[in-house]
This record gives sequence, C-alpha cells and structure tokens, in this order.
Amino acid sequence: MTEQKPTLLCMGNPLLDISVVADEVLLKKYGLKANDAILAEEKHMPLYEELVKSYNPHYVAGGAAQNVARAVQYILQPNSTVYFGCVGNDQYAEQMRKVAQKEGLMVDYLVTDTHPTGTCAVIVTNNHRSLVANLSAAQQYKDSLHLDLPEKWEIVKNVKFYYITGFFISSSYSSILKIAKHAAETSKVFALNLSAPFICQDPQMKECLGEIVKYCDIIFGNEAEAEAFAVSENWETKDLKVIALKIANLHKINASRSRVVIITQGSEPTIVAKQEDNSINEFPVIPINVEEIVDTNGAGDSFAGGFLSQYVQGKTIEVSVNAGHWLANINIKRVGPTFPEEKIPYSS
Repeated sequence: MTEQKPTLLCMGNPLLDISVVADEVLLKKYGLKANDAILAEEKHMPLYEELVKSYNPHYVAGGAAQNVARAVQYILQPNSTVYFGCVGNDQYAEQMRKVAQKEGLMVDYLVTDTHPTGTCAVIVTNNHRSLVANLSAAQQYKDSLHLDLPEKWEIVKNVKFYYITGFFISSSYSSILKIAKHAAETSKVFALNLSAPFICQDPQMKECLGEIVKYCDIIFGNEAEAEAFAVSENWETKDLKVIALKIANLHKINASRSRVVIITQGSEPTIVAKQEDNSINEFPVIPINVEEIVDTNGAGDSFAGGFLSQYVQGKTIEVSVNAGHWLANINIKRVGPTFPEEKIPYSS
C-alpha cells in the first residue's frame, strides 16, 4: 500500500489551549472582550495561572492553523496534511505531538530550548470566546532554522495547497512570504485567514498583511475581521457583501487563478465573493438550537478545515462551504476545537 503523502501544508503558532467557562467578572478583571482574540501583554500573565488554579480547565492542542490542520485530517486520509510551527522542548509539545499523531496529522515542529511552548487562554462566556495568546516559543519560528533547510523546503515543494493564518505574521512574516511567492510562481493554491481584527489595526502588521494578500487565492475571515479590514482600508461601509467583493478585487500577483473571499458570520449565512465573475453568494449555516451550543472556540477553524478538506480534492466552492458548515456544526457542540473520537464520515 502506497504511503499517503501530504497535499496541504498548514503553518502557524502551535499553542496549548487552556479553556475555561467563566463570567464577565473575569473578562473585566483583565480588560478582555467577550468575542475577541488578542496577544497577551504583561498585565495578562497572571491569567494563565488563575485559570489553572481557580477553574476546571480543558486542555486542547491548539493554535488556529493547527486546529485547521486537525480539522482537515478529521475528514481526509491520515497524513494528508503537514504542519509547521515552533514549540518548546517540553511536555506541552510532546502532548501536542501525541494528539497530532492520533488524529493522523503530520507535524514537523521547529524545537527551541530558549522558550516554553506557547499557550492560549480561552474564556468562554455565554457561547462567546475570548482568546489571549501567549506565543512564547511559537514566536521563535525562523525560516533559516527550519523552512530553508533542503529537506523542509522539499516538503513545501511537494504539496499543492498552503494555509497560513494572519496570526503568524508576528512570528515569521518572511516565511509566509516565501511560501506565498512559491505558490504564485508554481500556480499552487495559497490560502490565508485574516485571524483577528488587531492584525488589520496594527500599522506594522497591516502593512505585512497587505503584501501577503496580493498572493492570496483564498481569504477566510469572520464579520469582525472583515469590518476591521474595511476600516483599515478606509472603505466607508459595513456591508459585508461589499467588503468581501472589495477584498476579492484587490490587486493579485498570480492572475492565472482568481481570488475567492469567504466571510463567516456566526449563525448568519456565510458570504462568498468571487473575483472571477464579481459575484456574491450566501450559504445558510446548518440550524442549531442555542442549548446545543457548548463552545464556539474553534468554529471558524473547523469551518476552514472542512472547506479545505474538499477543496484540495478538487470539489467546488459550494461543496467545500457545505463541508465547512458540517464540521463547524459538529465542533460547536463540544468543548474547544475538538472532534468526536469515533469519526463521523462526511459525504457531500
């Protein structure tokens, strides 16, 4: 039997999620918003210890891009996806490796001895999630120590699809650009997730994001990220359809493939804008009762993973969106970005 070779490379910040259910009091204590994602500052550092000591935390091998890679693997054959990122030389990294192996995901971590594996505080309040990421080792990814090695670049060259998160801009912008340029030069598919509003709002990161977008074939985002992008571009509109179409029509370096922009908005229909024919389509999500929702953390990543699981097989955008909705629907009935141990087969 021929060994399955990866067709998709995901790259990002591998983080151990520390997830708790809490109330507004905890959010106010650390100046957090109910539905947001930020990088940890000095004032947030006591939060991680408080979650472990005062709550009943649930640990998940996370980080947005790793979540997506795991979601893809939930549907596809084992070893269809490979993941790059940086971890510490510690038990958290070993824990993530074990989870990945169990889920059929190939991980190829750069390991640093100078920083511990990154963590992400996940505070769930009334079905909303507030994420506070302490990147630590994840921010130590260096293309010169990993991506540029001949055996690693061989992996890059052998896959046909790439998915990277905006979060990774602060860790290794040069690595993203190398992969984006390679994808454009070889006419492979490069997908990016906008990841969080702050990436559009920070002047330095916004500039990097603008450069990367030029290479993007697929851009994922949610309503908050799309609106933040529009503000950063001085587009005087909050109409998500208009914003999606404007992003789709931004300058693109590889014109042989038109850009697709996908904006999710919770329980509202997913918006898909296509540069090819300047079209806008809406796809209703799968209905769910509020009492069935356990945790929305990871819903967007599950959607992106479900989408990519079909797209890498050559399926249509419509089929891919449906798979994204299907997997996100499974995910929000569980704690964190996790999936049932007994796999539920997906059929389009």
